[in-house]
Amino acid sequence: MRALFLASAAFALGGCTLGLTAKAPAFLMTLTPDQRPAASEGSAVDTGAVLTVMTPLVPQAIATTRLPVAQGETALAYVKDAVWVEPPARLFQRLLAETIRARSGRVVLDPRQFSMDPGATLSGHLLRFDVDERGAKAVVIYEATLSGEADQPVRTRRFEARIAMGQIDAANASQALNRAANQVAADVADWVKR
Repeated sequence: MRALFLASAAFALGGCTLGLTAKAPAFLMTLTPDQRPAASEGSAVDTGAVLTVMTPLVPQAIATTRLPVAQGETALAYVKDAVWVEPPARLFQRLLAETIRARSGRVVLDPRQFSMDPGATLSGHLLRFDVDERGAKAVVIYEATLSGEADQPVRTRRFEARIAMGQIDAANASQALNRAANQVAADVADWVKR
């Protein structure tokens, strides 16, 4: 009787373990910068040249590793098998920092390096980072705020990119969103260096 009980308990636990493991996605999506700063020996930097790029705030629809599809003005679905390696806000923050470094020559810090002199701060809202079903376009909208620059007022500006993607699937969406994110990042970098 005891052997039967142990065998059934082991079987039940094995079933629980199998139920907890989900099928892995075919691939994970990420963002890759079109422009990266060249390797260097480093240098001393004046305070005014430092910029800290904050992770943007996001609406709940994109505060996930899934990829939303806007269906009209009031409905969302998610692309099947489209999974980001980490939430888009963090991916976009790193892409933005790399692009600004490459295009502006400024020293760019991560928010986790605040023990150093943070210099000016680039913060903002990543309002859209999704696919629009109408026209099958990848959409990136970033509302940027630049503050803390010496003798400069706080500046804000909205940046937007829409890239056609053809069929709505994980592979096309990740490529189109990468292009749209790079376009926005390049526009932000040019705005920041003025």
